[in-house]
This record gives sequence, structure tokens and C-alpha cells, in this order.
Amino acid sequence: MTQALVNGRIATEGKLLDRHALLIEDGRIAGIVKDEDPALGSAHIYDLNGLMLLPGFIDTQVNGGGGVQFNDAPTLDTIRCMGAAHAKFGTTGFLPTLISDDLDIVARAIGAVDTALAEGVPGVLGIHLEGPFLSPARKGVHDAAKFRTIDDQALALLTSLKRGKTLVTLAPEMTTPDMIHRLTAAGVVVAAGHTNATYEDMQTAFRHGLTGFTHLFNAMSPLTGRAPGVVGAALINREAYCGVIVDGHHVHPDVLKLALRTKPHDRFMLVTDAWANIGTDLTSFQLQGATIHVRDGVCVDENGVLAGSAMDMSRAVRNAMALLNMDLLQALTMAAGAPAAFLGLGRDRGRIAKGFRANLVAADDDLTVRATWIDGIRVFAA
Repeated sequence: MTQALVNGRIATEGKLLDRHALLIEDGRIAGIVKDEDPALGSAHIYDLNGLMLLPGFIDTQVNGGGGVQFNDAPTLDTIRCMGAAHAKFGTTGFLPTLISDDLDIVARAIGAVDTALAEGVPGVLGIHLEGPFLSPARKGVHDAAKFRTIDDQALALLTSLKRGKTLVTLAPEMTTPDMIHRLTAAGVVVAAGHTNATYEDMQTAFRHGLTGFTHLFNAMSPLTGRAPGVVGAALINREAYCGVIVDGHHVHPDVLKLALRTKPHDRFMLVTDAWANIGTDLTSFQLQGATIHVRDGVCVDENGVLAGSAMDMSRAVRNAMALLNMDLLQALTMAAGAPAAFLGLGRDRGRIAKGFRANLVAADDDLTVRATWIDGIRVFAA
């Protein structure tokens, strides 16, 4: 039966549309019609009661949620729990993210994601492997003992996911341009992160297929007067996508405002870099034998080193508006349209438009999420 979401304000085509209803058929958006359209007569009605209807958020960096984290237990159950936790905050598509670990753990994670995709676990789009092909000089909380170079065995593993998208974060200077090319030729999306690469290294990586940057400004060589570094390479390339953690801690808001002036907003993506605490009241958790504390909205290790954020995607959107002076529609582009395009999924995700998947968020004016739909199925209701 056709579903109709009525009595809301629909974020579509660069505006909030009043006095219209959204129709859903077979998990996709069948159209947007006026309130008095005859098609509503035979539809199953869901009254939004004046809420905003937004495109579902897409998070390319999700380490955990709901009290579990992917590195600790790279299993199907963990993925289900993470997805359910983040759906409560409007995330309708995500990449379970594994930070640097041994290759047998990487293999287990890929297998779990493949099973999740085969079984249709709501929201799972693929996997993000953040390491272990990183620079010890920019390791952050990653365990440098896990780091290694990409050889043929690792390449085979990184390209082994049968379904969905694979995103690999690597340090370009720790591999070869040919290996980056082989990854991208196999369909892997490659991003630079935890890297001390030079500006020249990055130009070479671009030519061989690298298209993104993981948590811009964090754990990468900075922009300086004589050495543009990874940050300079990210900002001058108008086509590259940049993930940003907008929590007021990882990057100063004014620095992000400057970055946003360098190229279109649709080349910046909001990411959470979230851990197990999302959807829980956890104040600490274990990560590869280390205690991570949740303090003042961030996650830090015992030495005070940042270890991801403590925010969900609805908070990221609110922060983009409050800290970066963005309007709602600009923030939504960074939360939905940009990550969809980065992953090559922009033809049917990231927007509210006819034919697109019915991945939707109903939220009130302060962006508290009241309901979430994935492929037309309501997976959360407050």
C-alpha cells in the first residue's frame, strides 16, 4: 500500500515545502503532492504533526553505538546494534568503521558487513577501514603496532567485500601510487587520513584515484606558509570530499568557516567518528586495552588524546548550524547529499526527490529526531 506522510514541512529542492505530502511505494519516494491530491485517499496516512521531513543522514565514520563497538566485536549483532542506536538520531545510512587492527580482525569485519548487507540490516552501506595503513607520525589513538604496508595479500582483503561500498583511509606516503590505483580500479573509495604526506604526495595520490579526506585537520600534516601539506591539498582541490567533525573540539569553528570558503559546501561531509556511548549513558569504555573517557562532549584516552566524538548526526547538524552559521539546507547537504555522492550513491540517496530511496527523518525545529524511515520502513519512532 502507498504510504503518505502528511502535515509536515518537506526539505526538498532547496526549500521547506508546506502543505504537501510525500508518497512512498516499494521503499522509494513515489512523489510529492499537494495536501488535497486525490492520491491521498487510498494511502496509509502518517501524520507528521508539523514536523520537518528531512533526508536521512549518512555517516561514513561510525566506530560504535548502543554500548558496542566494531573493533571489539566485528560481528553481525554488533552492526545491528550500532545501526539501531544511530537510527534514533536520524542516521539512515552508515559505514561500520574499523580502526587499525590485525588483518584477521579486518577479515572478520568485512565478513560481518557482507553478511549484514546480504541480510538487509537497515542502514548498512558497506565498511570503512580506517587503517592499518597509516603513518606513525600521525597515529592519534591508533595502535602503531598494528600498522603495516599494503602488499598483495592486504590488497586482496581490502577488495574482498562482495556487496556495498568499501572506504579505505590510508596515508599516501606509506604506500605506492600504483597501490592506490589498484584499490580505486577495484571500486574501493580511498581517502587520506592519519597521514604526514607532503602536498606533492597528495597531488600524486589524486592522480591515482584518491578522492577524500578523513576528519579534515585532525591527524594530518597542516597548512603552513611554505608547505601546504595534506590540509592545503584538501582545500585547494575543489573536487575532493572532506569529512569534518563539527563538535567544537576537534577543529575550531572559525577554522572550519575558513575551510568552507575554499570550495562548495557539497564537498564537505559531516561525520560523527562516534563510539559505543551513542544512545547510552556510558562515561567510559575500553578500546584495544585502553580506557576511553567521555568528557565534555568528546572521547579522550587517559593521556587526553582525542579518540573520536561523543555526538550523533542530529547533533552534528545542529552544530553545523550553530557553530558554522549555516542554514538548515546547507547543513543537510553536508549530512546527506555530500556523503551519498562521495560513496557513489548520489543517484538514489541523500535527497528527498521522486525515485529516491525513502530514507527520511522527521524532526522538530531543534532537530530532535521523532521518527526515522529506512527504505520506507519506519525503524524508529519516539
